[in-house]
Amino acid sequence: MKYQVGDDIVVLHSNEEGKVIEIINDKMVLIEVRGVKFPAYMDQIDFPYFKRFTQKKLFAEKKPEKKFIDQVPKEKPQPNQLKVADGVWLSFVPKFSLDDFNDEVVELLKVYLVNRTDKGYAFDYKQQFFGETDFELKNQVLAFHDFYLHDLPFSDLNDSPSFHFDFSLITPNKKLATHYEASLKIKPKQFFQRVEEMKEKNEPTVSYNLFKEYPVYVPEDKFELSGLAAKGFKVYEANKIRQNLEPARSVIDLHMEKLSDNWKKMSNAEILDMQLKEFEKWYELAIAHRQPSLIVIHGVGSGRLRDEIHDLLKWRKEVKTFINQYDPRFGYGATEIFFQY
Repeated sequence: MKYQVGDDIVVLHSNEEGKVIEIINDKMVLIEVRGVKFPAYMDQIDFPYFKRFTQKKLFAEKKPEKKFIDQVPKEKPQPNQLKVADGVWLSFVPKFSLDDFNDEVVELLKVYLVNRTDKGYAFDYKQQFFGETDFELKNQVLAFHDFYLHDLPFSDLNDSPSFHFDFSLITPNKKLATHYEASLKIKPKQFFQRVEEMKEKNEPTVSYNLFKEYPVYVPEDKFELSGLAAKGFKVYEANKIRQNLEPARSVIDLHMEKLSDNWKKMSNAEILDMQLKEFEKWYELAIAHRQPSLIVIHGVGSGRLRDEIHDLLKWRKEVKTFINQYDPRFGYGATEIFFQY
């Protein structure tokens, strides 16, 4: 191995000096330059003393002859190193190791926030499993900089991790939004395929775009309520809205015979759509009335309706926990939801 942790290096394309802080695999290392950590191929860096030696003159140079300004040739213009602005990305750098059979396997993923825009952002970051926060961080990422977030064991991908960001501008701009939320949920099978494609193409990362351009400010529409009231519309005060809502239920039954008389003529897709709309209606009423819990009777069947409801509950911030266990009244055909406010 050419490099070891702690070695001083120089980045060839920028001539910036840094250190090797981690060996990723036999082709890549993690380096730190001016406080920023990022992966680099070994042919993109070199030992600084090689560069210094080749630049150092073994003999003192002779003083140049005096030239007049009209004798100095014009220099050819040098192209600038252009920074391509293509958005903000969440990047995963796999760290490989060898197993007992000497096969290369991914041990962990180094997670980076990559800002390839000309704006700096403050961000709130949460990494979650099934709606429960496992890691969170508040910090800033500067324009055209990478920010190392944390390591993620590769085996944790089986639990379908999700990544949530709330961005705001470091330098506020009245024409742009005050904040922007972005999230990503990884499906293990698809990610494993991306890693294999990355290895085949000899690429350093697996990256997902969070957004291409920070959104512009959109003013909220405001309605003149007094005019609506004069036309006969019912207008309620916000602090009294709960008094005018339909009463909530502590138990809802989503069996189709309870919802429609003509359900036998409906397709499976239409049945599922009606059941989910009914669930959403009573879920929202339970939240509006600040109920502590709600029992949803979905039946056993194929489990499609139960799975759809569980997938929705995983991403609702009002849901503290939910459980589908045996109950003498419903068997395994009901899920109990517990709320947090």
